[in-house]
Order: sequence, then C-alpha cells, then structure tokens
Amino acid sequence: MATILITGGTGLIGKVLTKALLQQGYEVIILTRNITGRKAAQGTSYAAWDVKKQQIDRAAVQQADYVIHLAGAGVVEKKWTGAYKNEIRESRTESSRLLIDALKNNNNNVKAIVSMSAIGWYGTDSEPVKPFEETDPADTGFLGETCKLWEESIEPVTSLGKRLVKLRTGIVLAGNGGALAEFKKPLHFGVAAILGNGKQMVSWIHVDDLCRMFLYAIENEKLQGSYNAVAPKPVSNKILTLTLAKIIRGRFYIPIHVPVFVLKLMLGQRSIEVLKSATVSCQKISDAGFKFRYEKIESALNDLNKK
Repeated sequence: MATILITGGTGLIGKVLTKALLQQGYEVIILTRNITGRKAAQGTSYAAWDVKKQQIDRAAVQQADYVIHLAGAGVVEKKWTGAYKNEIRESRTESSRLLIDALKNNNNNVKAIVSMSAIGWYGTDSEPVKPFEETDPADTGFLGETCKLWEESIEPVTSLGKRLVKLRTGIVLAGNGGALAEFKKPLHFGVAAILGNGKQMVSWIHVDDLCRMFLYAIENEKLQGSYNAVAPKPVSNKILTLTLAKIIRGRFYIPIHVPVFVLKLMLGQRSIEVLKSATVSCQKISDAGFKFRYEKIESALNDLNKK
C-alpha cells in the first residue's frame, strides 16, 4: 500500500486519522519536532522536522506517496495576543513553505497533497441566510485572512505537478478532547451552557467523517481545490448544547445562557468566533460522491458519547 506523510499527526485529528489510515492498510510517517522516546505502532514511523529552522527529514519526503498537511497552532487554546496571532499564521504558512521546498528540492513520488483549512475562511451569516460555498471570498477578519494565507501558502505545490485538495473544516466533534470536551465541562455540574442567545449556527463534522474525507481526497483523483468539510445539517449552538445535555444527563440539567459580556471577558477576541453564526454548505463534496455517516447532530453525539 501507499505511504502517507502526515504533518500535525500527533494532534487530536492526526491520531484518529492515523488509526483510520492504518486500518485501510496504508503506511504512515508522522512528522514531529521531537522523535525521542516515541513508540511507533505497526505500520507507522516518526520523522523529524523543525518548521522554525526549516528543516525536514529528506528520506521521509522521498518515501511518501501522499502528504496530509494538518500542522498549525491551536486557534482557541490561548489568548489572541499579537504574538500568538502571528504564531497561528506562521505555524501554517511556514510549515507549507517547508513542505514545498522539500518537494521541490528532493526527488519524490508524491502524487497529491491534502491540506487542512477551516471554515474560518467565511464571515458571519447574513439575512436571509445563504449557506457559504467554496466560491465565496475570504472574510476580512483575523481568521478569514489567516485561512486565505494558509491556503495560498500550500498552493505552489500545484506548480510542481501535484494534485492539491484543501478541506475547509468545520467544528470537529471528537470523543476525546477538542470542542466537544469544552461543551461537556459545564454538564459535569448539571449545567447546559448556551453561549449568548444560542441562535448562532454551528457547522460541525464528526471526526470519523472528517478522516474518511481525507481518505476520499487521497483516493479520488478527480478531487482538487477547496471543499467544505462540514456535515449536511448545521445546528444552532442552543440545539447542539441541549441535545448533548439530554444524551449525557437525561432530564437532569439546567439550561443557562452565558451572557455575551461574560464571554468577552473570558475569551477576549476569541469570543467573536464562538458567537459567530456560520452556515456552511457541504454540497460540493457531496456532489463529488462523498457519503456522510453522521448527517445529524443526534447520531454524531450519540456515537461520540459511547467512546
């Protein structure tokens, strides 16, 4: 089977994706800053890279048939200081630059690159709501500009004759960590914390569907360009929160609206994103033949609650 080189493979999505690739018989090489002491499962290996120093294991690049590019500093983990905003941008653009230089300067058999992007590309819903599509321009806010730079930074691989697919990923729901873990925290105390008025639309995707989409992008040569990686049925923050509460707590929870000013005090500029309503269409990837396993929030949350 083919060998897939992954950046960001030690993160939440990367771990689930690696497992999915191994189940399909792929060999996986995970690029990491520190390979010391890492134990590789059968079918996987680790290779060193350092984005800041623009260094990468040449042999790993030469062994790869495909590249999955997930690397990038977390967007919500830290306060958006000027320095951290710069880190968010550069962790994406500079890692792309390193990959492009490695592909340009080393003989390789890489057929395609599938790169992570995000629906932060889009702005907020207008009235009447028209779901965002891949042809819509990037928003002028921080995340919109970041996503635009991110996608532009990996685009030069096409000039090397490589097929490029960019997946604009929605809110990823996973059983261990990520956004869902944050939604669950107040429920430990019997509180269903609805953010603001709760009407803002959340375009989400089950992590298993996202990983299947990466596989689909690798295996289908007709796919190229940008695709929205979101489930067919976005829901409001209120519906997501209350659905999760019913699954975890039954009837034993209290719904509470967290006021906007409290969110702004807690999150600063990041509150813009949790309060933003973004209804995003998955029609393009569906038209390309991809089938979702989790189209509705109820089935996704029920599955994830079992894991």
